Amino acid sequence: MSTKRNWQPKKRKRARTHGFRARSASTSGKNVLIRRRRKGRAKLSV
Repeated sequence: MSTKRNWQPKKRKRARTHGFRARSASTSGKNVLIRRRRKGRAKLSV
């Protein structure tokens, strides 16, 4: 009996949890976007 790996990639789940619209929806998420813009990240979200 082997243990299941933690990472079971799903594009939709990833986008809905960490995507731009998900970030924009909450106050803390907006803060994340602001921080990443200030830092100069090429990618703000997934």
